[in-house]
Amino acid sequence: MTEVLLPSPLRRTSPWRSAPFRWLLVGRTVSSLGSAIAPVALALAVLHLGGSAAELSLVVAAYALLDVMVTLFAGVLGDRVSRTMLMRVVAVLAGAAQALVALGLVAGWATVPFLAVMSAVSGGLSALGGPSSRAVLSQTVPEAVLPTAVSTLRLSQNSAMVIGFSLAGLLVAVFGPGWAIAIDAATFAVAAVSFTAMSVEPLAVPGGRSVLEDLRSGAAEVFRHTWLWVLIVQALVYHLLYGGAQGVLGPIVVTRTFGDAAWGWALAALMGGFMVGGLITLRYRPRRMLLAGTAFLALTACFPLAMGLRVPLAVILAGAFLHGLGLEVFSVNWDLAIQQNVAPDKLARVFAFDQVGSFVMRPLGLALTGPVAQALGERPWLLVTAGAMFAATVLALLPPSVRGLVRRP
Repeated sequence: MTEVLLPSPLRRTSPWRSAPFRWLLVGRTVSSLGSAIAPVALALAVLHLGGSAAELSLVVAAYALLDVMVTLFAGVLGDRVSRTMLMRVVAVLAGAAQALVALGLVAGWATVPFLAVMSAVSGGLSALGGPSSRAVLSQTVPEAVLPTAVSTLRLSQNSAMVIGFSLAGLLVAVFGPGWAIAIDAATFAVAAVSFTAMSVEPLAVPGGRSVLEDLRSGAAEVFRHTWLWVLIVQALVYHLLYGGAQGVLGPIVVTRTFGDAAWGWALAALMGGFMVGGLITLRYRPRRMLLAGTAFLALTACFPLAMGLRVPLAVILAGAFLHGLGLEVFSVNWDLAIQQNVAPDKLARVFAFDQVGSFVMRPLGLALTGPVAQALGERPWLLVTAGAMFAATVLALLPPSVRGLVRRP
């Protein structure tokens, strides 16, 4: 696979020269920091209130359910109204919601049902701003530096999430879950200020269409590109299988064999892979971006494969690292492929379909993993998961449009 060699003037062009990109980077990075702290603090808050595992599942499911339900409407809205305005409104409302949760926990009147309701509100708000925050990137930088902008933004967000995950448990232990969630509320306030400072050229939005017509138009755009719907289907299979491998079986198998600390090391290795993958994409510019990205995606099978085999912990950590590296290289090329090949006025809807198509099967996978693993055995099911993930990735490479999609010079 060859690389695109940019002419020297374009090499000197940087997304950092764009003020709107800098504000977008600050807003999304800071909110990613808070979004990494919040779920850990929320889970511990439920347990501190005496909630059971079933009640914790209800709180988490409420977030996921509203997230999926709102995403498609959010895509339509992101192509109809000012994306920066929508992002500002969402940041303000999300900050207010988290501030209310923090107040309830600190003051002592919060209950598990209250946390479930507010978790659903947070999930809906997260979905409402998600497609716009991805689609607006192409409005903040020249097309020549879009690849660098995509890599830089993802690398910055992943770095913030590593810090957030690392600090979350310590913040709860020292200050309590209420104050940890208050930090998340503060990050939304910073994001709101950043998005307010952003100024981008508005898109021409055709009027007179219903929401349903806009949804049909977005779906038609997805199915117009074979590479797009094929890789969304591949992501559906990935999340159906891998969600249970990481969320259910991984902690059980790894901690039973190597102790409680080992699972934390595995997740740290996973995030380390994301970081290295992001750094690689700053320099590695494959001409056939989806061919290269999908080939790297095959590395994600390494993590469940290592957990399914009776191997030393070092091999499991290496599998987790390769999983994160492969997924990040794919994700950068995937985002760039969408940004370069979908009409700007349909970007938010396409990102919404991508998000829904990718994650809609994850709750089912989480629910089925336990019973299936109990029937077949934990390690055998992890091996089946690894094989199915690898096979789905190989099958996704069969369509010529996936192998042949070329990065714009």
